[in-house]
Amino acid sequence: MTRILRQPEGLDRALATGRFAIGQPVSRSEDPVLLRGEGRYTDDLDRPGQLYGVVVRSGVAHGILRGVDTAAATAMPGVAAIITGADIAASGFGPMPAAASRNRDGSDTPRPRQFALATDRVRYVGDPIAFVVAETLQQARDAAEAVLAEIDALPAVTDARDAATPGAPQLHDEAPGNLVLDYHFGDAEAVAAAFARAAHVTRLSLRSSRVIVSPMEPRAAIGEFDPAEGYVLRLGCQGAVNMRGLLCTVLGVPKEQVRVLAGHVGGSFGMKASCYPEYVCALLAARQLGRPVKWTDERSGSFLSDSHGRDHEMLAELALDAEGNFLATRLTGFANLGAYLSNVVLLPATLNAVKNFVGVYRTPLMEVSSRSVFTNTTPVGAYRGAGRPEGNYYMERLVETAAREMGLDPLALRRRNLIRPEAIPHRAPSGLTYDSGDFPATLDRALAAADWDGFAARRAESEARGRIRGRGIGHYLEVTADASPEMGGIRFDADGGVTIVTGTLDYGQGHATPFAQVLHGKLGIPFERIRLVQGDSSQLLAGGGTGGSRSIMQSGAAIIEAGDLVIEKGRRAAAHLLEAGEADIEFANGRFSVAGTDLGIDIMDLAERLRTAGTLPEGVPATLDVGHVTRGVPSAFPNGCHIAEVELDPETGVIEVVAYHTVNDFGVLVNPMLVAGQVHGGVAQGIGQALHELVAYDEAGQLLTGSFMDYALPRADAVPGIGFASHPAPARTNPLGVKGCGEAGCAGSLPAVMNAVADALSGFGIAHIDIPATPRRVWEAIQAAKIRPGG
Repeated sequence: MTRILRQPEGLDRALATGRFAIGQPVSRSEDPVLLRGEGRYTDDLDRPGQLYGVVVRSGVAHGILRGVDTAAATAMPGVAAIITGADIAASGFGPMPAAASRNRDGSDTPRPRQFALATDRVRYVGDPIAFVVAETLQQARDAAEAVLAEIDALPAVTDARDAATPGAPQLHDEAPGNLVLDYHFGDAEAVAAAFARAAHVTRLSLRSSRVIVSPMEPRAAIGEFDPAEGYVLRLGCQGAVNMRGLLCTVLGVPKEQVRVLAGHVGGSFGMKASCYPEYVCALLAARQLGRPVKWTDERSGSFLSDSHGRDHEMLAELALDAEGNFLATRLTGFANLGAYLSNVVLLPATLNAVKNFVGVYRTPLMEVSSRSVFTNTTPVGAYRGAGRPEGNYYMERLVETAAREMGLDPLALRRRNLIRPEAIPHRAPSGLTYDSGDFPATLDRALAAADWDGFAARRAESEARGRIRGRGIGHYLEVTADASPEMGGIRFDADGGVTIVTGTLDYGQGHATPFAQVLHGKLGIPFERIRLVQGDSSQLLAGGGTGGSRSIMQSGAAIIEAGDLVIEKGRRAAAHLLEAGEADIEFANGRFSVAGTDLGIDIMDLAERLRTAGTLPEGVPATLDVGHVTRGVPSAFPNGCHIAEVELDPETGVIEVVAYHTVNDFGVLVNPMLVAGQVHGGVAQGIGQALHELVAYDEAGQLLTGSFMDYALPRADAVPGIGFASHPAPARTNPLGVKGCGEAGCAGSLPAVMNAVADALSGFGIAHIDIPATPRRVWEAIQAAKIRPGG
């Protein structure tokens, strides 16, 4: 059950206003460097004496690896080493990190071992076979072309349901029938009884289609090894401490022998949270050769090797009584894991599905059953939301479809079943307790923002141009990451600046700005003198990384708690310097003062006095520096309502999103400008999955959409202006009252767009179409339809 805390004030009231206060739209302090092209991404780095690595990958989706001939490649100019699976086996390195769970019967899930390079079998197109290291990148590329892998091809399977069929090609002996996890949540008997007594049951077969993540910066890494110090890996990731832990499990060494360094990171969306084989290869090559080894993926390689996202197929069901009250929901289906287990792949179709399925609706009962299976496809990992957009998509499509089937107004059905504000705290069937929120109000504000009542006129205008207009609602609620330890370090530097040290990692969010606003609001330190240090595992006492919309909640709480410790130390120091009792020392607006007097000292001056004080009496701190680790704050429940309008060209099947509005409850907004940017990006990705992004494999397991020639990301002209408004109900689970916002754009946009598509197609008698609703898929559905609008 969620732990609900008393809402503390947390911040200095005297600093509640001003240009850099919490709630102000402060421009990102990181941007000038990045806009000038002065960012330092992994591929921008060069280490003295570095070599270059290139991966040789399998061109066969499934087969027995008979051997790898490296003789010709080894003799080529500049080649320093060619590492194969045999070298990995001899190195003492262990298998790649893999997720673990328990089946519904309590048994442990199988964890087939994947090593950094294939040894006896390949299981997807892109499976790493060899790692070529040379003096120059071109020499490594040339030599990689000369490596010959002998593979006896085997039948492949790419669809999860097909993979679970008796007689399907078997990927791993440890996972009979390709089954990894048979998951179940809920009271099956009670849910079945609710469905049996229901006046109406809505059923929909829904797919959350596979996506290729495609961050701006491809993955890259530089591995180094020093016999005395251990391993150093420079890379883009989502958390230095997390990545260090994953590497330690593979390398078989304690954390003191691994240092992870992350500079600027050009996007991730969950994909860079995983530990990949190329990182292990670079470290082994560096150990063998005594020189740094740099590897940078090419875009063509990233389509094959970066973990993909989503790929679930579910039967979603909703039971209602005669008045339209929700009785129970049920979710049953498959999750495609790809060829191997990543460290995060099991969550989206299991625990995160449970947490995010019923959303904002009063639903007494819920059951989730999913089977996660291996296929001969690129391994699947986390992708923005990781189960949160899927859960909301399933529920919102059910609600919209149930209203149409029962002849009810979809708005009226929603209003009937929304959790009322007076019913909060509300315990959901997931077992979680929603601590705050006003869901009817967010719906009403979104309807007003979208001019819901004026839709008929806009639809008529579209019809006059030969277009069909549809509208859709995506009323979402997502659950952020669980509590986990996070560092909040505050360091007063000799140059007069103040450094925040925390274990989250900015890969595009802009952490330096809101974190500085929090510290400014807590201690009154001038905003422009605050800097952020992140991404160096050697400086971090703990760190959960960035993901699950956790950063402002966990790092914010850590900074607030660390600020309290700074004030505590400062009172003792100020009492000594001001010759007063500690109980008489007050702190406000960045200044320690003696109560009832005009005696005082600014916090920055106090830090400098301590730094230069020399010997101090016992009990007086020598510095205000704090290295604090919070135990973490509980999950929060960001929520809101998205409304999309689309236009359909019935002659071509092309669908365009023409209007978009959002009203969101993220609790307290530390920086509204950055929050709006997060929502805009998430909406764009939701539009991409809904309408554009189609991953296709052929029967042999070849990726047919392996470049941007065939895989369509949403372009700027595919994304309309996005209305953003806030209706905050501050969280009661953390000292800032924030709820997190990084994944909410996806959570609301996928159902909003697809409900709008369904509305536009309803005149053809088409009740549902799978995502992505590409022009071809829509056109074919229209051609097969038996009725026409107005007919």
